[in-house]
Amino acid sequence: MAPSAITETIPSTLTLKGEEKPAGPATQIDVEAKEKTPLEAISHGILMPGIPTFPTYTSHRRHILVHMAATFRFFARCGFTEGQSGHISVRDPEFNGLMWMNPLGRHFGMLTAGDMICLDIATGKIVGGNTSRPANAAGYLIHSAVHKRRPDDIHAICHAHSNAGRAWSVFARPLEMLNQDVCNFYDAHAVYARYGGIVFAAEEGEHIAAALGDKNKGVILMNHGLLTVGSTVDEAGFMFGLMDRACAMQLQVEAAAANGIPKQVISDEEAAYNFKMASEANVLYREAQPDIEYELETAGGEDVLARGFENLRIAP
Repeated sequence: MAPSAITETIPSTLTLKGEEKPAGPATQIDVEAKEKTPLEAISHGILMPGIPTFPTYTSHRRHILVHMAATFRFFARCGFTEGQSGHISVRDPEFNGLMWMNPLGRHFGMLTAGDMICLDIATGKIVGGNTSRPANAAGYLIHSAVHKRRPDDIHAICHAHSNAGRAWSVFARPLEMLNQDVCNFYDAHAVYARYGGIVFAAEEGEHIAAALGDKNKGVILMNHGLLTVGSTVDEAGFMFGLMDRACAMQLQVEAAAANGIPKQVISDEEAAYNFKMASEANVLYREAQPDIEYELETAGGEDVLARGFENLRIAP
């Protein structure tokens, strides 16, 4: 429940052995003025670390591409594959006008950092990475449009044709705040209520980017699937999984409601508070780590997913 402002009066300060008791009147602590960060609020004991920083662009790029590969393997484990469909892009940490994407036709569950392709966002030119396979043309048109529209806050985009996402998309309706978790999308997702066929023209990609808007974290694409974004690939991947599960739950709830069982939807006030505390970038990065770490562990370690990274080159 959203907390209210609380003021505490501490009547005295405990004196520890060997220390002098401080003089002075009772201390007034305004709890609201010392509001915890979302990571502080969820960490009982030591503080969980947020988004890491790196000493070099190379080490940062390696981290991004390894986590990108791990996110794809998470997608494979969740069954988000559909032939050659689906793509993730991540903006390069050094060259802001470049993005990394997965190759066309390689299974999500087999991807490593060394498989990724580097493209110029503005032109689509392949400027580096693994060029043994092509990139997905439709994927480039969608991702480049989103990256161009929001160059400052979006660094990663996920799109796939998941089952629950496609099923709920046919209604062209937003998700309801049915539970605490889906509140990550409170006032932060949209519906693209138009189907323009397979994206083989830049215009359709621009329409999708416009539907996503300037602040949303995800968009439901009618008759198509889901698209989520984030400041990290970890965030975008976690949000995609969450959105797909939310679609599945919405479908289940609608089926029950059709039989006369009433729905209890979270209020706007509580949903807004949940969003504030759970949708901050560092928290969403942390939310992804259990699945990322699971994929790294089951693959045999980070170096396995980093395979081929040392051979990647960029010629921007």
